[in-house]
Amino acid sequence: MPRKAKELSATEVRRITHPGTGGNLNVAVGGVDGLQLQVTPTGARSWLLRVTIKGKRRQLGLGPFPDVTLAQARERARGIKEQVWQGIDPLAEKRRFTFAQAMERTLESRTAEFRNDKHKKQWRSTLDKYAVPVLGDMPVSDIDVSDVLRVLEPIWPTKTETASRLRGRIEAVLSWATVGGHRKGDNPARWRGNLDAVLPKPGKVAKVKHNPALSLTDAADWFSDLRKRDGMATRALEFVALTAARSGEVRGATWDEIDMDAGLWIIPAERMKAQREHRVPLTADAVALLKGLPRMQGSPYVFPAARGGMLSDMALSACMKRIHEARDGGYLDPRSGRPAVPHGLRSTFRDWTAERTEYERDMVEIALAHTVGTTVERAYRRSDMIEKRRQMMGAWARFLKGKAGAKVVKLEAANG
Repeated sequence: MPRKAKELSATEVRRITHPGTGGNLNVAVGGVDGLQLQVTPTGARSWLLRVTIKGKRRQLGLGPFPDVTLAQARERARGIKEQVWQGIDPLAEKRRFTFAQAMERTLESRTAEFRNDKHKKQWRSTLDKYAVPVLGDMPVSDIDVSDVLRVLEPIWPTKTETASRLRGRIEAVLSWATVGGHRKGDNPARWRGNLDAVLPKPGKVAKVKHNPALSLTDAADWFSDLRKRDGMATRALEFVALTAARSGEVRGATWDEIDMDAGLWIIPAERMKAQREHRVPLTADAVALLKGLPRMQGSPYVFPAARGGMLSDMALSACMKRIHEARDGGYLDPRSGRPAVPHGLRSTFRDWTAERTEYERDMVEIALAHTVGTTVERAYRRSDMIEKRRQMMGAWARFLKGKAGAKVVKLEAANG
């Protein structure tokens, strides 16, 4: 009777290395008969399962290590052995594993990465609309570059941004399938050194459409019209203007993120586009606005909807549209001639800072929660310039209130 392999721990498995000579090293890790860690002379490591299928000895790949952990490899090996015991050929099943199935499994595995349900729905909707009709029933092991191009080429020239995001999502699904042992080889949806050779760069196909913004000459009039109006969406829009924050960040703001005494709004990483915590200095005007808001019992939101949930993006857009329609000639973007929208307020703020020599570019980009500098530069930058930004936002508030002529030489302290 063959000797049973010793059941290795995760630490012992991590310590397995190739001796440097000879071919691949296969080490039985125990726990499931036939489960081995294969180590190549280059140091690459992957899981193998030796199993007898219909009288023939077969070797199945279970994915790379450490992407697939020891516990996961044992679980997969037990699942395959159960299939064999039931008379199912796991190799045939693997060949039938479709793109649609891989997509569902990928969505399950990435749940924690989605910032909210809307992000998850967007991820799924583009795949359902464009990829599934072409790739859905195909085994993931059979999908190649030509198949990916059948999905992307029809929409690449006209819906470039959507197509670019779709490509990344197809790449993620096929990556999951590779790690899961359902396909081998290069990812046919990879951009660099692959699709970039046959598809034009997104930036060359379609220019990014900027959100219509207020002109600097209209900003004070618009802000005055805004402050004359009532309503929670109106106050939220005013807060957007004073902080230069994104609409979604303001609409999702909760009272526990606000420190009135310190004049700070700390937005957690999971609510930020860049997935990093962002501190927003609150000026006297912003604090006064918050103190004047009613608090809805049972709702955590600073700017709640009528039933206590989060305000919709349309609520702020509708508010801005009403202000535009109430003014003779409206509030139009000077470049596009289109009515200004809430997100365009950030562009107006950026235009204002561009006219001011005292505000360094990095500080402005940090205020807008943009990624600044290289990874190394960000690691060494310990300050987010919060007090300098507070003074800048105070000057911005004065500009919005029509005090554009006041040259900022002596900057007001704290919440000025």
